[in-house]
Amino acid sequence: MIFKNDSLDPAAVFACATSLRDACDQSAKLQDLSLSELFQGMDQFYREAMRIAALFEEWACKHVVFDETEDVWPYLLEDKFGAACLQRMSVEDLSGFDAEDCPDVAMKLLLPLNYIDAQPRLPLDVKAINPVPASPFTHWRIQTIRCLSGDDNFEPMVYGDDPFDSEYEPSILALYGVNAEGLVEHIKDFDRYADAVAFVGKIAPGVEFPEEPVVKAQGI
Repeated sequence: MIFKNDSLDPAAVFACATSLRDACDQSAKLQDLSLSELFQGMDQFYREAMRIAALFEEWACKHVVFDETEDVWPYLLEDKFGAACLQRMSVEDLSGFDAEDCPDVAMKLLLPLNYIDAQPRLPLDVKAINPVPASPFTHWRIQTIRCLSGDDNFEPMVYGDDPFDSEYEPSILALYGVNAEGLVEHIKDFDRYADAVAFVGKIAPGVEFPEEPVVKAQGI
């Protein structure tokens, strides 16, 4: 296969395709399905596997924070990519795999992702120490929240939640103050992370939020 994007790592693409092939083969056997019949021939199945592999690798090059991973990238993909894809969708639906599926698969792989101010936004949750000693808050917190369509009760969007879930309204960023007991108080909502950081910087001069926040699984 000729890669149109020179930045793609052929080893990573091959690892993704191999992992997906093996996972699909195992799933098909368990369900007594024929990959050849599902994809109108094995050649088409392999094309789909390579398409998905190249698509994910291209997405990962833009969104995964590789400096914060300890795994060898192709080895991780070969071990876990196929299973993560089939957690996202069934073998029969793989022909519909597109860029909207990549964030969910990446989070199933527990990858650290760079946060970008765009819709749909990833589940951000960052805290910073409050440098103002007289404040009732010991920390500030910026977190992605969203609500179900037709509802007005917002809930935190956590790592692993599908950013493209059609049951939810577009997400927003909420700024909270956190006291010594861990209780939170909602301060203000924002559309952009940079705006939230700028606002809290005015009421708490010297606060240090990361310029390029990273979306991580809890405990990682």
